[in-house]
Parts: sequence; C-alpha cells; structure tokens
Amino acid sequence: MNHLDQSPVRIGIVTASDRASQGQYEDRSGPAIVEYLNEVLAVPWEPLRRIVPDELSVLKQTLIELCDQQGCSLVVTTGGTGPAPRDITPEATEQVCQKLLPGFGELMRKVSLEKVPTAILSRQTAGVRGSTLIVNLPGQPRAIRECLDAVFPAIPYCIELIGGPFLHTRPERLVAYRPPK
Repeated sequence: MNHLDQSPVRIGIVTASDRASQGQYEDRSGPAIVEYLNEVLAVPWEPLRRIVPDELSVLKQTLIELCDQQGCSLVVTTGGTGPAPRDITPEATEQVCQKLLPGFGELMRKVSLEKVPTAILSRQTAGVRGSTLIVNLPGQPRAIRECLDAVFPAIPYCIELIGGPFLHTRPERLVAYRPPK
C-alpha cells in the first residue's frame, strides 16, 4: 500500500502537569513533540493532545482512552518522570501496559546523562498496551528532542511487531531501523 493512501496514523501526546492542566503556564512540551514528529514522520498522522494533572487515576484513564478508544498506535507522554511526590507517569504507564520495554528508558537516560548529571533522576519507561506503544519522555523540549532522536529509530519496527501500521520516516532526518529480511 502506498503510504499516501493510508488513513492518518493516530498518535497520542499527553502532557502530565498540574500547572499546565490548570492553565497556570503554557505547555511547551506537547508542541515540541508535535514539531519533532512533523520533522521525522513521512506518513499522514494525527495528533491527539491531552494535558492532564499529575493524578494517577486521570493519567491512567487518559492512556487507556487513547490506546483503546482512540486507536493510537503510539502514545508519547511528557512530564511526571522525576522523583517528586507527584511525578507518577511511569507508575501509570506500568499499570496500563501488558509488557514493559525498559530499554527505552535506559537509552534515554544514557543520552541525557551526556548532557546533565541530574538525568539519573529520570524514571522514563515504555510499554505496550494492545497494539499501542507508550513512551514516557522528560518534560523539557530540548531533552524531548534528544531522547526521541535516541529511541525513535526503533519505534516504527516496534509498532509493526505489536500489530500497528508501517511508519515511514524521512530518511534525510531519521532512518528507522528494520532488520534485514
């Protein structure tokens, strides 16, 4: 199938932030993810954005809705991955996923540690719910870009393995890895 003929791939973008969800400051992380995906994806895609407070039940409900009702192939979260008491994004992700993929968090921390020593405090993870990949990202736009550059080459193949669509990337920007047949 020509990628121009396919329906837009649905991608959930969830910002976990008490203050942003209350309108106390502008969410810069969600737009940074949209900008990044526009740069690397060469398929039609549709962002489904959510800004939610750091509440476990709300975050879990949002992830389930994007995966199960909205049919997102990928859900990317930003924020809530640190050690503060209200940082609960990894817990919500773990509770809604059938399989965890800790290599995503390990690689993101490695890349971030090359920039800042406090990256060791990050608890990003990833997992699979049905045919959806959920990836937790940090909250800073610069760190989002660095982390996505590190892990995105594996994301299209992972989505294929769990029954999702074939994601083409713009090879001049990022080459998705697929094992030779």
